[in-house]
Amino acid sequence: MITGINHITFSVRDLSLSIEFYRDLLGMKLHVFWDTGAYLTAGDMWLCLSLGAQPVPAKDYTHIAFSVSEVELLELRAKLNRAGIEEWKKNTSEGDSIYLLDPNGHRLELHCGTLATRLAELRCSPYNGLVWC
Repeated sequence: MITGINHITFSVRDLSLSIEFYRDLLGMKLHVFWDTGAYLTAGDMWLCLSLGAQPVPAKDYTHIAFSVSEVELLELRAKLNRAGIEEWKKNTSEGDSIYLLDPNGHRLELHCGTLATRLAELRCSPYNGLVWC
C-alpha cells in the first residue's frame, strides 16, 4: 500500500542553474550534489535533480504543488518577480498560489492552502458533477 510520496525527480539540463533556482529562489535545503545530480529537501519532501537529456515537461495542467505560508508566498512572489521567473497560469481556486516554471520548464505551484481548506470551499462552491465519497 502506498503511504506517501517518497521523492520527486526532475530531469535538468543545467544542474548549477537548477540548484540555484531550488535552493536560492525557492529556499530548499541542498544536502549533496555530484557531477550529474543533487538532493534537496523542503520540509520532509525530498527532491532529486538529475542531469540528463533536454526535459520535455507536460504542456497540460500536470504540475507539482509545494506548500508555503501566506507570508512566505508574498515574499516569494516579490523575489520571483525580481528574478523574471515566468508564470504559466493565474490562480482561480481557493488559497493563494503562484504557478511558475523552473529553468527546465517543469510546471510548479506554490500554494497556501490544504486539502481541508479546498474541501471546505467545495461545500460552498461545488464543481460541476461533484460527488462526495
